[in-house]
Amino acid sequence: MQSGLDGMTVLVTGASGGLGRAVAVDLAAEGARLVLHAHRRPEAARALAEELPTESVVVQADLADERAVDRMWDEAVRAFARVDGVVVNAGIWPADSTPIHELSLARWQETFDVDLTGAFLTCRGFFRHLAAAPRDTASVVLVGSTAGLFGEAGHADYAAAKAGLMHGLLPSLKNEITRLAPRGRVNAVAPGWILTPMAESALGDARAIARQTQTVAMRKVARPEEVASVINFLLSPTRAGHVSGVVLPVHGGMEGRVLNPL
Repeated sequence: MQSGLDGMTVLVTGASGGLGRAVAVDLAAEGARLVLHAHRRPEAARALAEELPTESVVVQADLADERAVDRMWDEAVRAFARVDGVVVNAGIWPADSTPIHELSLARWQETFDVDLTGAFLTCRGFFRHLAAAPRDTASVVLVGSTAGLFGEAGHADYAAAKAGLMHGLLPSLKNEITRLAPRGRVNAVAPGWILTPMAESALGDARAIARQTQTVAMRKVARPEEVASVINFLLSPTRAGHVSGVVLPVHGGMEGRVLNPL
């Protein structure tokens, strides 16, 4: 079955990172046109754009800044007139493991600003675009985390933000999108550990990987491409055309208990 992504325009936030890059490469291979978002590393997104076989533009924005997100959408629509899908991938994971009794309000607010408020502003911009340019189909994929499913000690800020994304924002938006695009869909993935630069501090060597995968049945860390293929499946109007409101775990059989003792 064809993916239906050929000729579609998709905005990928956080395209300069490991997972965002893999999503963009996979989408370009399917023929999608791309809006590649970056914040602190626009040069990486521009280098990626030059490698891709399809038309793409780079937009730079701090997704926690309302005006910057509005400008991002203005640039995207000027470039392509119509955007059909969004991958809400950009986010941060503070590397320091900090229990809640030591967690500063500043860190809590920064994590929520990027991981949840940034997702809200990105989705709001897309829904405003849909309202201005009605169509039958549209798709959003939110990148959540197993931290939002099982919690993560020392990272209550990140776990709470991702839980809000998957269990508050998602079920609300999957109902709202159909008022603007009758066949519109909103879904999410919940990856576990992925071999990306963001996870380097926690996955520095074989022993660290063994420690982090004690709760993973497959006892492995995902490659970015393995998660990207699931995201792009959910974006597809043909392969996942009747899938909406779903949080799809991509975690190798992770549970909230130790399966593989060291």
